[in-house]
Amino acid sequence: MNFTAVAAIYRFEMARFFRTITQSLVSPVLSTSLYFVVFGTAIGSRIQEVEGISYGAFIVPGLIMLSVMTQATSNASFGIYFPKFMGTIYELLSAPVNFLEITLGYVGAAATKSLFIGIVILITAFFFVDISIAHPFAMIAFLVLTCVSFSLLGFIIGIWAGNFEQLQLIPLLIITPLVFLGGSFYSVTMLPPIWQTITMFNPVVYLISGFRWSFFGTADVSIGLSLMAVGFFTGACLVAIWWIFRTGWRIRQ
Repeated sequence: MNFTAVAAIYRFEMARFFRTITQSLVSPVLSTSLYFVVFGTAIGSRIQEVEGISYGAFIVPGLIMLSVMTQATSNASFGIYFPKFMGTIYELLSAPVNFLEITLGYVGAAATKSLFIGIVILITAFFFVDISIAHPFAMIAFLVLTCVSFSLLGFIIGIWAGNFEQLQLIPLLIITPLVFLGGSFYSVTMLPPIWQTITMFNPVVYLISGFRWSFFGTADVSIGLSLMAVGFFTGACLVAIWWIFRTGWRIRQ
């Protein structure tokens, strides 16, 4: 393992993040505040509790997941797409590094950025609602796993994208709707039976459910199933990345 190469890619990506640290912090804080005003106040005045939890506190895990998933995907996709766009990807491919080291550098940086933003949003939430974390270690584990898995997905999207429009296509048209329809702001049990069954085919449900369990001890699906879903998704992304570098798809073409 060439740790020097991994560290060099990681530092480069993190340096780009800290150059825009103000925007990186202000944007999620403002977005979270607006969500609390709209959902926590307007809707919360009509829905007092969900599963014995105040609605304002109930939506906190969903808000964090929404931001973490979108930020992880966007950061990782842009990180690998920009070298493709500039043509510097060939210098990286000709260097004595393998696909795993390249992936660790870019995905590690994207996961760190999204983890940082997730923590900022969690801290912001404490100013609006009274929340407690029933299983803090499980919360950290789910948060890290989500950051890593969606950074891997973003890495694949960045390789696949042929232009900046395609770079935003999947996060905007697929990931964000899946998060909203995955129980971010409501419990799946509140839906009619037929829609509960359909919702179970949404992979994001398992991430949000497990993450919410770490806060309140309640979940729409079992924790074991949530962990299996995250593990399968992460493994599938790793296999896809291995295949991409092995065949040169969208990299050398």
